[in-house]
Amino acid sequence: MTRSSTPDNLTKAKFHPTAFDGWRSLTISLYMTLVGYAVLVGVPVISTAWVELLGFTEEQVGRVAGADLGGLSFGAVIASLLVARMNRRLLVLISVAIVILSNGLCMVYVDYETVLWLRVGAGIGSGIYTAVAVATLGGSSNPARAYNLMLFAFAFSQALEMQVLPMLTMNGIYLAFIGCYLVGLPFLHWVPARPIEKVLVDATEKARKPYVPSWIPWLVLAAIFFTYINIGSYWTYIELAALNAGIDGDYVGRLLVWTSFFSLVGCAVATVISNRFGLARPLLIALFSMAMVVGMLSFGITDIKILVSMFSFNLLWIFVDVYQMATVANVDRSGAFASLMPGAQGLGQIVGPNLAASILGAGMGYSKVFAMCALAAIAGLVVYGSMYLWLRKSIPSLDRAT
Repeated sequence: MTRSSTPDNLTKAKFHPTAFDGWRSLTISLYMTLVGYAVLVGVPVISTAWVELLGFTEEQVGRVAGADLGGLSFGAVIASLLVARMNRRLLVLISVAIVILSNGLCMVYVDYETVLWLRVGAGIGSGIYTAVAVATLGGSSNPARAYNLMLFAFAFSQALEMQVLPMLTMNGIYLAFIGCYLVGLPFLHWVPARPIEKVLVDATEKARKPYVPSWIPWLVLAAIFFTYINIGSYWTYIELAALNAGIDGDYVGRLLVWTSFFSLVGCAVATVISNRFGLARPLLIALFSMAMVVGMLSFGITDIKILVSMFSFNLLWIFVDVYQMATVANVDRSGAFASLMPGAQGLGQIVGPNLAASILGAGMGYSKVFAMCALAAIAGLVVYGSMYLWLRKSIPSLDRAT
């Protein structure tokens, strides 16, 4: 990047609309993110299915979930290396083939060791698929709006998954995933094949972006990693932990559905707050609040606590994702860092569920799992807080970016 004489140009500038702003591009990208993140969103139900339908232990569930979401991370890394130079439609075709093959084989092989490695393959395919979608959304002229639309749509897809997946057999769940990938193929030509360089302009003349050190987006990715250690652990085990505490299964199932819709409130509030206060300060508050709502379960799980925790978690999850994703997109227009966001999320979800599985395997119980979740959220807060303090002093335009 080149250095600008006035960093505040970023707050005055806007991007010329391109193919990435068309309704076709936005529609297919939104659909692809919903499908690509389907396993992540449906993990509580899928984890329970692995226990009840395949006989996996709670520790094994953490390993399998970590393998799936770790594969997503690896797939996103692969995509980040190719998304700026390779035809994105070809990348999507390759990823769909990998996902269909891996999920299809999961219907044939049901032993733990084989399923573990097949879920890695399924994760790699979904990681490539998701990274292309996220990079395409990040290429729009208003990435914060695009990511907010994505998370708004997630509220409905999450509720749908929580309602439908428990009704299916294990093979039915795998077939549902396969079907969703196939449905998107006829609209593949809506995905822009190549990135388009956008030109920053202000009201009267061309303006250049302020110089942003490369470690800024890397630091945001590090914060995403720690945040998703918390999210991955919490979301993998929340239903099993509630059932272990004697909470009624039907009550927990209803909470999983209805708390999903609370994400809609998160989207609306996140937009209003971002427009008024920028991205940085609300994110710091959201990370601190998330540490509190997951950490309180380490002191015991009751009907009221699980209700408050799950509603708050879904609200804050939206806050955190909108602000972190938009921050990366604001400092990177090539799509390379944007495509790494699913990688950072997936990497956190390798570490998170595996840490939780190790804690449970050592007999320390769910209280220690949720304590670990809170510490991971605090680590993300520290990383992002350090970056915020530097930006506030050095590049105030990014500190105030919306």
